[in-house]
Amino acid sequence: MQYTGSKYVGSFVNRRMEGNAEYILPTDTRYVGEMKDGMFHGEGTLFFPSGSRFDATWEKGLVTKGKYTFADGLQYEDRHWHYCDSYDRRFHTEICFGLKPSGISQLTNMDPPRRIPSGCYDCGDGFYNPITRVIKDYRNRFLRNADDDEHEWILRTCRKAWMEKTTQKPKL
Repeated sequence: MQYTGSKYVGSFVNRRMEGNAEYILPTDTRYVGEMKDGMFHGEGTLFFPSGSRFDATWEKGLVTKGKYTFADGLQYEDRHWHYCDSYDRRFHTEICFGLKPSGISQLTNMDPPRRIPSGCYDCGDGFYNPITRVIKDYRNRFLRNADDDEHEWILRTCRKAWMEKTTQKPKL
């Protein structure tokens, strides 16, 4: 059965999803797992377009416990999270594969880092153009417009493209 913008696989009771199902959201995030009364209920996994995933136990659409795994395999822990904290600033790839030799910096967890379009910033889930105030994902698809608070945060904290024709240096 097809639903506009989404894919359902499973059985329906009173036009609601029941049992094991696959549900694809308009954002291309995919849920695979148990459903009851049209809600995530039981064991299920959200697969994100970035390659990350969220394995969880759901009750009436709400998470009761879960584990987030980034695309590179790093697992998020909601308690005792020590990744990239004040005691250990290494990226996950540096923890797994070791540090670079002295004088060679690793600017992001992705090595080499993504090439940022000229005049834009890498804000973690895509590139931000401060002139248009538009954030597009890494595949150049529209994500959102930045409000004033996000605009200021990106300018203050995110990595900006280095323009080689000027004396401007990359923001570290």
